[in-house]
Formats: sequence, structure tokens, C-alpha cells
Amino acid sequence: MACGCGRSPTGECIGWHSLPEEEYQEKLAQWNLENSKLEASDES
Repeated sequence: MACGCGRSPTGECIGWHSLPEEEYQEKLAQWNLENSKLEASDES
């Protein structure tokens, strides 16, 4: 399902709409870190 709140980094709803701002920022930072590691390993 598409994300209507704009918080999902994938564009698909992952339930982040109900998170407080601080928790959202923490989850987004963690997602970005994990995603950058995956991209780096794909480029190797």
C-alpha cells in the first residue's frame, strides 16, 4: 500500500505514520545506514 504520510523511505506504508518525531528520525537514520551498507556491498 502506498504511503500517504510521506514518512516511508520506500514509498510503501511501513507503519511509521504513528511514530513520534524523535523515534521516526531514529528509525530513518537506522534505515539509511542499513540501506547504504547494502548498496556498498552490491557495488563490490
